[in-house]
Amino acid sequence: MYTRSLGTSGLEVSAIGFGCMGLSFGLGPGVEKTDGIALIRAAFERGVTLFDTAEAYGQVNEEMVGEAVAPFRDRVALATKFGWKNGDPRAGLDSRPERIRVVADQSLQRLQTDRIDLFYQHRVDPAVPMEDVAGAVRDLIQEGKVRHFGMSEAGPDAIRRAHAVQPLAALQSEYSLWWREPEECVLPVLEELGIGFVPFSPLGKGFLTGTIKGDTAFGEGDIRNILPRFAAEARQANEALVALLGAVAADKDATRAQVALAWLLAQKPWIVPIPGTTKRHRLDENMGAADVQLTAGDLGRIEAALGQVQIVGARYTAEMQKNVNR
Repeated sequence: MYTRSLGTSGLEVSAIGFGCMGLSFGLGPGVEKTDGIALIRAAFERGVTLFDTAEAYGQVNEEMVGEAVAPFRDRVALATKFGWKNGDPRAGLDSRPERIRVVADQSLQRLQTDRIDLFYQHRVDPAVPMEDVAGAVRDLIQEGKVRHFGMSEAGPDAIRRAHAVQPLAALQSEYSLWWREPEECVLPVLEELGIGFVPFSPLGKGFLTGTIKGDTAFGEGDIRNILPRFAAEARQANEALVALLGAVAADKDATRAQVALAWLLAQKPWIVPIPGTTKRHRLDENMGAADVQLTAGDLGRIEAALGQVQIVGARYTAEMQKNVNR
């Protein structure tokens, strides 16, 4: 696995990271702690050096990540997040400086480490001035508890205001072949300011792999049960995109997932996607995307085909959408 630098921050990580959310949160029941630890360690063996977690994913998620990377802590970058009341997204936002400090200390304990390599604001909190948030993280950086500052699902104005107080190493937001909104106004700002980009859900929460059909049933606790884009009729309509990926993948002797990840890697040299999985064979497949080289002709073919595909369904519910692009 080759490495990439997240913007001009000096933070160098594997070209593909590992999103740990689904190990315990958001996509069903998750996995046993021992299995999650084994999967994280397998990712490290494949060259992954960026592991992404969050307070909001539950105490067990950070503890799992911390225990898993303990034998090689100094060789990886740990990213976690603050920004919710009591760490619960259902309770609303909370990015008060005093809360940020509490979350940092708790995360350090759960991660079994003395520093957080990348500390994200999970969502912009309109009740707290962006300058206060950035200032709080700046203080933690000065104290050595945090190395780099990041934001998630933030809009251009919030990014600029935060960056003016404490330079951002990365923005984490959804970006994939079926969600390209960041290209409109976010990516240009990141490039201007020298900020890296870490796409989450780079495989469309699994849809771009081709394994989710119109009649696929999601388990209890799986967020896809409430997302408009995963309604049965939307899935059926969106299979046109999966078919496109399948045609390109066949020509490249690759899988749909690998082409989707390779497409992201080809967009900018400072983009580091963080696909997640609970299965070892999917981990191997995802990491293999780093070896898939898309030519200018491949990218042109994908772009032309995408122009013929109409994606159906909003990516978030109306309530969830309120907390993005602020």
